[in-house]
Amino acid sequence: MNESQLTALGIDVKWLEPLNKTFDEFHIDNPKRQAAFIGQCAHESGNFKLLQENLNYSAKALQATWPSRFTSEKAAECERKPELIANVVYGGRMGNTEPGDGWKYHGRGLIQLTGKDNYVHFNRDTGVDCVNNPDLLCNPEFAALSAGWFWSTHGLNQIADTSDWVAITKKINGGTLGLDDRVAKTNKALEVLTS
Repeated sequence: MNESQLTALGIDVKWLEPLNKTFDEFHIDNPKRQAAFIGQCAHESGNFKLLQENLNYSAKALQATWPSRFTSEKAAECERKPELIANVVYGGRMGNTEPGDGWKYHGRGLIQLTGKDNYVHFNRDTGVDCVNNPDLLCNPEFAALSAGWFWSTHGLNQIADTSDWVAITKKINGGTLGLDDRVAKTNKALEVLTS
């Protein structure tokens, strides 16, 4: 990938080296793989601008998003309190066992790495100590690397080779939230990378 391709996609050039290093590290080595990676990451991160999960929810949104975790009373108590929301939503699962782990290991990176288990596994596989310093994943180098790690550990290169954008979205999102935007961003990236 080169600077003019990033510019054509509206992505800040500071991402050039982190993306190219990630592509090399995780064999994201053809236009379909790269386009799918860019499209998914662009959707997840507001076009490579948001590197932390936004947990600033209204009470109504909390109940709609996590109905099993928020009664109307609990939602009113947690409304617009990101740290409290993270601890309610993520506490006691995904390896989050200590008080405050839900917030400490909330989503960070281009593909929101979430939960202590994911931070520990990423640390083990890459040597990046995000367990003791979770905010490392807000640095472009490690934001891209963590996304590449997730991509690789979930077999997304092989799925990208088949152009199954729905299956990739489900692996990343757990459903198809934002599918149209993800596909549009992937198609735009594919166009730029192959022209």
